[in-house]
Amino acid sequence: MKPKGVKLLLGILLFAALIVRLYRLDELLGFWYDQGRDALVIWDFIHKGKLFLVGPMMGATGIFRGPWYYWLIAPLYLAGRGDPLWPAYFLILTSVISIFVLYKVGKEVGGVKAGLIAAFVASVSYYVVGASRWLSNPTPMLLVSTLLIWAVFRFLEKKVWSLPLIALLIGLGLSFGAATELFYIPAMLIIILMKKNNIPKPKVILLSLFLFFSTFLPQVIFEIRHRGVLFGAINKFLVEEKSFTLSFWEYFRSRLSFFYGLFSSKFWIDGKNLFTPFFLIIVGYLRVVLIFATAPFLGTLFLRGNQGNIYEYYYTGYYLIFILLFSVILARMSEKFLGKAILAFFLIVVSIQNYHSFQKDFSVSLASPNAISYKNQLSAIDWIYTDAGSAGFNVDVYVPPVIPYAYDYLFKWLGTEKYKKLPVEELVSTLYTLYEVDPDHPERLDAWLSRQEKIGQVVKSERFGGIVVQKRLRLIYE
Repeated sequence: MKPKGVKLLLGILLFAALIVRLYRLDELLGFWYDQGRDALVIWDFIHKGKLFLVGPMMGATGIFRGPWYYWLIAPLYLAGRGDPLWPAYFLILTSVISIFVLYKVGKEVGGVKAGLIAAFVASVSYYVVGASRWLSNPTPMLLVSTLLIWAVFRFLEKKVWSLPLIALLIGLGLSFGAATELFYIPAMLIIILMKKNNIPKPKVILLSLFLFFSTFLPQVIFEIRHRGVLFGAINKFLVEEKSFTLSFWEYFRSRLSFFYGLFSSKFWIDGKNLFTPFFLIIVGYLRVVLIFATAPFLGTLFLRGNQGNIYEYYYTGYYLIFILLFSVILARMSEKFLGKAILAFFLIVVSIQNYHSFQKDFSVSLASPNAISYKNQLSAIDWIYTDAGSAGFNVDVYVPPVIPYAYDYLFKWLGTEKYKKLPVEELVSTLYTLYEVDPDHPERLDAWLSRQEKIGQVVKSERFGGIVVQKRLRLIYE
């Protein structure tokens, strides 16, 4: 294909990637517990000057990440006057840039065809699109991971600045990601040992170490100010809870199945068996990308921490690396007739499988009884303010995760910027109860509603998908 044709095709892929990531985002954005918690921290920073030195907590470990995610999206919250869509749009833009970087690396490693295959899969992959639309700290890892692989190849070219850049990216990765980015370090060490003639001068190594450790400086300051909070949590996670174990066979079988599902879902959802023949063909081809692709699997094979739970988003920093590895090998195979046929069939399956997934999820009706979406949340709050008029009112909220951070933020933001009035803290006669459906634990919602019946009598009610708002006249003022 001629260079102009390649640029045109790549431009179409990137445009398609942007469109599918933006599609109905203003309606379907997930703004829940984590997003509300993060937004409240940034709100207090912007409006009250409360500086933060740590970021979101790492699962249930008690270990706080660095503040870099908050610092990254805070300017977008400021520019958007508190609207969560602004940082969400920004993270989507970084994910599309990551596809461009993925193409460049794929082209460098396996040629134009490999780059285009990788860009196509990353553009249409239902799972990668979902990760790109997620307003959460792992999302920047899509760009960080591709820049890291690009920088590693610059290291192999003996670019003096490459190792400092790699060190900085790994440090930032440990702040944005979910701990599996820790395995970037042994992967990079293996590459350095393989290329001993590439070992930089001491001053470059020192600069790299400085940049790496500088990404943890805010956490170090936090630990000095709150002695024992971080180190105590790390000690508990690694030592007391024995988060890594060598009880090999107990975890080996279950983890292999999980890892296979993790890998296959980056190409299409709900098709492990359909993916198997392609996977077996690729395994027979395997040999700097393979190291990074396998490092997290080997590193977390024995992980038992966080109550033994391990989730796919832990590996966000590897999604595009998986796709890159697969695409390069497919491109090399396609030099022969049989390989061309396999590649064509693979791309057809990728297109069909992901189309069905998008059709199912992106066409969801906001009126669906279980739809908890950004648009419905805004509509519910708007109904409350419209109904209340100039009168003061109280609000009580139930959400399945128990802590309604999302609504705490939305009432604070909209009450300040749009309605110029916040719910009052003192008890008044008008009480609005807002609750989300809880299919997993309906008994908890029933108990909450029973308690509300004793507090106030329902005089008006409205439903917005899976969100119900009730206006009550208060019976109890204590």
